[in-house]
Amino acid sequence: MKPSNPIHLLFIALVPDEPIQKEATRFKEYAAAHFHSSRALNAPPHITLISPFKLPENEMEGLYEALEPFASEETAFLLGLKNFSCFPPRVIFVDVERKIELLSLQNRLEAYLTEALGVALKRHRDFNPHMTVAFKDLSRKAFPEAWAYFSQMEYEREFLADALALLEHNGKRWEVLRRFAFSNI
Repeated sequence: MKPSNPIHLLFIALVPDEPIQKEATRFKEYAAAHFHSSRALNAPPHITLISPFKLPENEMEGLYEALEPFASEETAFLLGLKNFSCFPPRVIFVDVERKIELLSLQNRLEAYLTEALGVALKRHRDFNPHMTVAFKDLSRKAFPEAWAYFSQMEYEREFLADALALLEHNGKRWEVLRRFAFSNI
């Protein structure tokens, strides 16, 4: 029997365009095949703005109603991705440009949702935008070899950050539940 008010596990991110998603997924697949780190494949390539949080079913509409006007007040901006970086000893990622538009968006969104929903969000005091390639299941033993591989790669792309993506965990993986478009002004 399903609970009458199921709990949703969610997070909010920027999701790059399809060509970049395909490239980033190939990096994740390489990490899975060569360094036995496949957990990053459980979500589409993304830049997390709001870490995972739980919300009851009866509060989902309120979340949508909060995100819609917030996003519509935002202006799309170009965001650069350049090469790889890491959080030793377990995380390797595509490095994301620390643009003021991105840092400001994350900070305002976190404050807005905390106020609008009264949800206790995990605070990002030192927000470090990144797009994960390998993490959690990347062993400490495999990390040096994986980092040697990715640190030598050159990768540079740019995409238009034009929407917030609300992702939900379906019990196995994360999926984009809904997108909230920015203004085109």
